[in-house]
Amino acid sequence: MIVSSTCVPLPAREALCADRGGFRGEEARVVAEAVARPGRLKVFLGAAPGVGKTYRMLDEGRRRADRGTDVVVAFVECHGRRMTEAKLAGLEMLPRAERDYRGSRFAEMDLQAVLERRPEVALVDELAHSVVPGGSPAKRWQEVEALLAAGIDVITAVNIQHLESLNDVVEKITKVPQHETVPDEVVRRADEIELVDLPPEALRRRMAHGNIYAPEKVDAALSNYFRIGNLTALRELALLWLAGRVDEALQKYRAEHGIGGVWETRERVVVAITGGPEGDTLIRRAARIAARSAGGDLLAVHITRSDGLAAGASASALIRQRALVESLGGSYHSLVGDDVPTALTEFAHAENATQLVLGTSRRGRTERFLTGRGTGETIVGLSEDIDVHMVTHERAGGGRLLPSRRQTLPTSRLIAGPVLGLVLPLVLTFLLDHTRGSLNLTSEALLYLLVVVGVACVGGVVSALVASVTASLLLNYWFIPPVGEFTIAEPNNILALVVFAVVAGTVAAAVDRSLRLSRRAARATAEAETLSSLAGSIVRGDQAVPALLERTRETFGMDSVELVDDPVVGDASVVQVPVGGGARLVLRGRPLPSSDRRVLAAFAAHVTVAVERARLAEAAAEIEPVKAADRMRTALLAAVSHDLRTPLAAGWAAIESLRASDVEFSEEDRNELLATADESMARLNRLVENLLDMSRLQAGALKLDLRATHLMEVLPAALDGLPADTPDVDVLSLEQAPAVLADPPLLERVVANLLSNAARHTPPGRHVLLTASAFDDRVEIRVVDRGPGIPAADRENAFVPFQRLGDTDNTTGVGLGLALSRGLAEAMGGTLTPEDTPGGGLTMTLSLPAALPVPV
Repeated sequence: MIVSSTCVPLPAREALCADRGGFRGEEARVVAEAVARPGRLKVFLGAAPGVGKTYRMLDEGRRRADRGTDVVVAFVECHGRRMTEAKLAGLEMLPRAERDYRGSRFAEMDLQAVLERRPEVALVDELAHSVVPGGSPAKRWQEVEALLAAGIDVITAVNIQHLESLNDVVEKITKVPQHETVPDEVVRRADEIELVDLPPEALRRRMAHGNIYAPEKVDAALSNYFRIGNLTALRELALLWLAGRVDEALQKYRAEHGIGGVWETRERVVVAITGGPEGDTLIRRAARIAARSAGGDLLAVHITRSDGLAAGASASALIRQRALVESLGGSYHSLVGDDVPTALTEFAHAENATQLVLGTSRRGRTERFLTGRGTGETIVGLSEDIDVHMVTHERAGGGRLLPSRRQTLPTSRLIAGPVLGLVLPLVLTFLLDHTRGSLNLTSEALLYLLVVVGVACVGGVVSALVASVTASLLLNYWFIPPVGEFTIAEPNNILALVVFAVVAGTVAAAVDRSLRLSRRAARATAEAETLSSLAGSIVRGDQAVPALLERTRETFGMDSVELVDDPVVGDASVVQVPVGGGARLVLRGRPLPSSDRRVLAAFAAHVTVAVERARLAEAAAEIEPVKAADRMRTALLAAVSHDLRTPLAAGWAAIESLRASDVEFSEEDRNELLATADESMARLNRLVENLLDMSRLQAGALKLDLRATHLMEVLPAALDGLPADTPDVDVLSLEQAPAVLADPPLLERVVANLLSNAARHTPPGRHVLLTASAFDDRVEIRVVDRGPGIPAADRENAFVPFQRLGDTDNTTGVGLGLALSRGLAEAMGGTLTPEDTPGGGLTMTLSLPAALPVPV
């Protein structure tokens, strides 16, 4: 656990500084290290007062004290409990600070006294307690933070109702507001959390025996806060909160140890959204369900279908709800499915979902009676082992925002339509027969026509035809003279019956046409929404071929979608679509209707583009190394033709002068010419070695001999290779630094290059600093200069080969020093990073792995 120094109140910091000021030499160093190391925090967590947190805290303190640990009681409140007070025996108790507040005197923890006493472990009770005004921190947990920052280990206790995130939940359960709270993060980042658990019945017995509160308070407590239901709920909250903390620790352990296998079942929660106003409520409810298990996944799915529900959805609402899902860490999915329950459950099973969250029906009672079984009930029947949550919302039972237009009528209406077509005309006949003589033939025909229209609205054209035939026969037999026969005596009655049949058929046809047009419009809207969602995903950058294949599988509810080069032989459940370049998009699962194939063609077009882009990117990636090698070859030629010419010419001129027979050189001149030739050859040798090493690095042909290497082994050779006019190099702490895992000759080259670069930019009269220190399992070597430094925006350019950043004179080198140094460092498993030198200049930090464990 790491606690920022900003958590330490100002007086506490001053106390620390004052205390440290009394030490000298080694003592000051030890104290400084102790202060720099934050203390460890252990928390005893309880579900309710009286479970034994303070008792366990004192027991832990006594156990550590018996082992020889310096333990003090900084603040403990026993509340008159004899068994708890007995645990104080043998423990050192620090005096409390007396404070006056509103005419009363209170005893609080003396933070300053604890800091001055500086024990190894401090026992601090009631972590969520609000401190009486008069001291710097306002909360006990802030005092604990100050102790931890001072390097003091703290053992403390807190109840679950005092955690900030559960404050409102506890108030709803117990009807008692909690005014003292502690941020969850304070407890969550504790090094140890131990649950002090006690069954509700045992806690109530402890209460009844007078071991928690005074006898006069027992009855009231047992009847209110300490009821069985309250204690059970608080215990569950404590167990769930701690379980989440254990899951976090497990995930951290798995990540640190690189464990990728599944050790537990992960919750995957699917929430179905329609674009209606209830979507926000459903998403938040599903997010809370997923959050109960560490690593739980939240998947929101919107199914576009031709029944009017998707067509009536608000596009802006879907956009907002998608943003909400993603802000909660979930993912958004859009599917096309003619049958919503089937599409939703197939998606949930394909994603290995464990929970399915739905909103309760927006249909009213009348609509539910007429249409029968709803989507939610059907999904419950299809969910199998997936838990289904039906969440209520403000629109439940209030009717739809827009009338639903079904693509196909539900089974209940398909059955009810023909039945009504037979039954309703018979019922109407029975009623009219009992009122015979009160209505004329026209009125009776209109009533039959009304029945036919009603049946057409319920069951469609087939039901309307059944009702029309039945009504015509009954009207003819019972009400058209001669009554009781199917013959018609008067021509007017024949006309009336014909008109009735034509009108009934026309109404039925109109209803059927309206349904078909509605289906087409809804289908067009559904396709437009799906393609719009696809286009949006591509605009957001989801263009990878695997992402498009997965989106295609989700959208059409298929078992698998893959991209193949050869045709696949299969049955009707295998759908193949060419995507260009001889490749095919193969979908396996269910037969697709022609309407879905039109949308699939659009997906195939996007896949074609993605495949082509992937091929172009692959071709570009293959060309890039060739281009890089070409650039390197060009740069090498430029270096050979320009930068190598200077030392070669200088050395050649010196040797030619010495070989001249017509000039007599003095001993001093001869030595100077020999020194010039020697320096030129050495410089030429360094340039050639750098060029060769850079070529090996680029080609991946550099062989390494990594072994334990002490820095003092390579330092003399690195210093000897520097030019004679190099400023002095101050060497600090290299002898104490651990050995590094490196190739000695390459490490020597890196150090020499870094020193040479620092010397080049160090002003006259200033020194170059070389120092080393151990950090964790690595050793950091720093080369510090006091030159002009490098702007942050240009630092990476300094590591580009053949680049002399800011130099106008390229006669002193080819700009390979830093580029080669970084390449060699990375080859040995290290890093090379530039930093600002405090006060001006540049610090190059070479970090290498330590050969042996670094002493702590």
